[in-house]
Amino acid sequence: MKKRCFVVAGLCLALLSYGTSSCTSKSENASTQTVNTNENDPLTDLKEGNLRFCNGQLSHNHQDVERIKELSKGQHPKTVIITCSDSRVAPEIVFDQGLGDIFTIRTAGNVMSDYEEGSIEYAAEHLHSKLIVVMGHENCGAVTAMLEHADTITSDDNAEECDHITSIIKALEDEEEAKDVLKRKTGDNLCDAMVRANIAHGVKQLRNSKPILSKLYESQAIQIVGAIYHLDTGTVDFIDI
Repeated sequence: MKKRCFVVAGLCLALLSYGTSSCTSKSENASTQTVNTNENDPLTDLKEGNLRFCNGQLSHNHQDVERIKELSKGQHPKTVIITCSDSRVAPEIVFDQGLGDIFTIRTAGNVMSDYEEGSIEYAAEHLHSKLIVVMGHENCGAVTAMLEHADTITSDDNAEECDHITSIIKALEDEEEAKDVLKRKTGDNLCDAMVRANIAHGVKQLRNSKPILSKLYESQAIQIVGAIYHLDTGTVDFIDI
C-alpha cells in the first residue's frame, strides 16, 4: 500500500512538473511573438515599424478587440504625424502601428493652418504626445501642381475667384523655403528639393508655433522632426533639420 502511494505521488509530481514547464514554454514563446513597443522611444518605434513594413514582417500590434476595449477608456498616442492626404501614404501602415498609437493629421501637401496647429497642440498638451513628425513624400501631387502652375496662380486681388485647390498651391508657393529653392535650383531634382523644402517649412512652423508648441519644443518636452516617404520602396528617411 505504501509503495502504491509513493508511485501515485511520483506521478503527481511529474505531472505538476510537466505542466509548469509546459506553461513556461508557452509563455516564453508568446513573449517572443509579441512586439512590445512600450519600451522604446516614439522615434525608435517608428523606425522599427517601418523596417518591418519594408521587410514584409508586419506585427499588426494593437489591432485587436482588447486594444479597442483599452482605448474606450482614453487615448495616449505617443506620436503625432502630419502628412499628405495621398492615399499611398498611410502612417499607421507604413510604420506598422495600431489603434491609438498615432495621432494623424493629413492635408494635401501637408499644409498646416490654425486648425491643424490647434489639433497638434491638443495632442501635445492634453494627450501628452512626445513626438511630432512632418512627413512629406516623393512626387507629391500638390508640390508638382505648384511647380506646373506657379505662374498662373490667381493674385490676391482676385482671391475670391480662386478654388480651394488653388489656395493650397498658393500656400506652398508662399513658403520661404520654396522661394529659396526656386531661386537656385532647376532640372529633374526640382520636385524632390521642393518636397524637402516643404518638410523643412512644416518643421520650422511648428517649432516656432506660439504659445504652446514652441514652449514645449524649447523645454525638450516634445521632439519635432521631418521625414520623407519613398513611394517606390516604402522606406521613410528622417531628415536633419
